[in-house]
Amino acid sequence: MSMDLNDYTIIKEGEAEILMHAKNEVFFNKTQVNNRDMSIAVLRTFISKRKQEHEALLSKRNKKNGSSSDVEDKPNDCDINIEKSNDQGLEEKPNEDPCTASEEPVKIEGKVRGKLKPPRVLEALSASGLRALRYAREVEGIGQVVALDNDKGAVEACQRNIKFNGSVACSKVESHLADARVYMLTHPKEFDVVDLDPYGSPSVFLDSAVQSVVDGGMLMCTATDMAVLCGGNGEVCYSKYGSYPLRGKYCHEMALRILLACIESHANRYKRYIVPVLSVQMDFYVRVFVRVYTSASAMKNTPLKLSYVYQCIGCDSFHLQPIGRTVSKNTSVRYLPGFAPVVPQECSDCGKKFNMGGPIWSAPIHDQDWVTSILADVKSMKNCYPAYERISAVLTTISEELPDVPLFLSLHNLCATLKCTSPSAVIFRSAVINAGYQISGTHVNPLGLKSDAPMDVIWDIMRCWVKNHPVKAQPADQPGSVILAKEPVLQANFARAVASLSKAQAKKVARFLPNPERHWGPKLRAGREITSKHISLLGEEAVNGCLNDQDSQRDAKRQKIEKSDDAIAESD
Repeated sequence: MSMDLNDYTIIKEGEAEILMHAKNEVFFNKTQVNNRDMSIAVLRTFISKRKQEHEALLSKRNKKNGSSSDVEDKPNDCDINIEKSNDQGLEEKPNEDPCTASEEPVKIEGKVRGKLKPPRVLEALSASGLRALRYAREVEGIGQVVALDNDKGAVEACQRNIKFNGSVACSKVESHLADARVYMLTHPKEFDVVDLDPYGSPSVFLDSAVQSVVDGGMLMCTATDMAVLCGGNGEVCYSKYGSYPLRGKYCHEMALRILLACIESHANRYKRYIVPVLSVQMDFYVRVFVRVYTSASAMKNTPLKLSYVYQCIGCDSFHLQPIGRTVSKNTSVRYLPGFAPVVPQECSDCGKKFNMGGPIWSAPIHDQDWVTSILADVKSMKNCYPAYERISAVLTTISEELPDVPLFLSLHNLCATLKCTSPSAVIFRSAVINAGYQISGTHVNPLGLKSDAPMDVIWDIMRCWVKNHPVKAQPADQPGSVILAKEPVLQANFARAVASLSKAQAKKVARFLPNPERHWGPKLRAGREITSKHISLLGEEAVNGCLNDQDSQRDAKRQKIEKSDDAIAESD
């Protein structure tokens, strides 16, 4: 197929280059470089961990059975599935080590062999194919990358870009015109990595995606419908994700936890469960990286990982209500409903009512061992990541988060409730640490603070602060007045604690970076005509440029038609 290169712009990102048409025919967003870089970093670590886990499992089996290379075991104890491929008949597909150290073993069918095949990757919604091309060209040890799209123009663009990137891309990346949901359903447990990055909500893809991943494989999932996930349309969020969001300062972290709970719900229908290794909120979206395992017994622990959230409408107090609990007797474990309610009808701090949201994922959303490995890999290959500064800053902040504390508080909101001046973050952190509790920041919000201290301790610290920094009298029925009317049980110590600053803060490492340019955010869907109403998304200069181009094209077309009409008239 012939084409005029003058109609295309060459866009280079990492080691991949793509041809983008002047018209908005195929979706591309420069902002997603952060997303793509983070995915490549996680994928590199996944391949490394996968190899280590396979070698460890193989070594363990060899010691157990006294054999050297090929070990046959019971059908439920292995690392390779024999599955039917679409175009290759019966083929052995590599699988992951069944579990991490913290999870119980997973039963997988097949045989354990000495050689681990390169991981197969599915990019379910590829558009221009830039992500698939970067995976193929930049990630060492990767196998076949399958890029899907349901739009004929996008598939043509992807195939054009594959050829444009040379022999490596041609040998590793294949593009297909297909509905991602149907393709994943018809290729169960075939892909070691499935990447979902839709324009909007991923909810319609999750059921087929959790079936397409091999045991121990990786599911990467993005959600950009943040208005829905953060409580702007609670009823829509419930219909898509099965959880009701709350509009607190922690809404972006709650969005992450709602997405994880939704993926777990879909996985459970097929006796599968997830283990999150990294969950990130960046720019205008949330992105989660989870490993998928199969185990009917481990799946029973799901209610222990989910909770409802009670948020006071008067103050910042929130409480978690676990869905389930366990009772152990001798060697047996019983799964029972969680004890309820965890809160009275009215808030014990300010006397107001509660809003209830959820259920959300209340277990850890990161694996700190993975985060440390990913961060080390990123720092060792900083020149390979176009968005190195941003992703290293996010990973550094995540590495210092308290792993087992869901949601967070905002110091400014606490002070707004009490109508008092705000203590510095160092002073407040010190008071919490001196009271015997832990506290950390959060990557979601530079002003957010995670702590395992209960809310009554937090309010006691603020009462002690207000005693030293008096406030103006407020009406007696205000939440702040009700809180301050009580005497503190705990006498706060505001002396500076050694751990009041994180290691990154002490070294003055940048953790929250500004956007590199204006209008750094979501872009228009492919095929939509750019008009003046899109200035807020694209910027005045870009919109005016596109409008001028459109006017020029219309004028040229009109002149061509007029010349044609004149020629016809002369011939007559």
